[in-house]
Amino acid sequence: MRRNIIETVMGGVVLLVAIVFVIFAFRTSDVTATSGYQIKAQFDDASGLAPGTDVRMAGVKIGAVASQSLDPQTFLATVVMTIDESIKLPTDSSARIIPDGLLGGNYVALEPGGEETSIEAGGSIQYTQGSINVVDLLGRFIFSAADAATKSDSQ
Repeated sequence: MRRNIIETVMGGVVLLVAIVFVIFAFRTSDVTATSGYQIKAQFDDASGLAPGTDVRMAGVKIGAVASQSLDPQTFLATVVMTIDESIKLPTDSSARIIPDGLLGGNYVALEPGGEETSIEAGGSIQYTQGSINVVDLLGRFIFSAADAATKSDSQ
């Protein structure tokens, strides 16, 4: 009988710790629903983006990726982003997909242009740069350095 009470108490403690952990995880993560207007941009490579990925300007989160799809006509990735209502992007703004650290995911970085007119809801960003494959870039550097070393040894 005593063993059943101890097992029940231990089970309750484990459940309590699990609940505290879940509450802590939600409070410390920056998971919030982004409301605002939607704009889209087309990229030649949208690797590393998924719905919910940050959209930032000057390092500050101003929105999130809502969806992405492939345009069957141009074979470009169409990324739909939800931008905060208080941010009005000039029509000549640009978008780049940037890695968030060496091993982290990617995010969309917006750079405002100088036009006085703003992109309307449902509009699109014309100037884009797709993601850069850091692993591929590092591999190219290593192989080019090795190739240069073998050429200098043979001379």
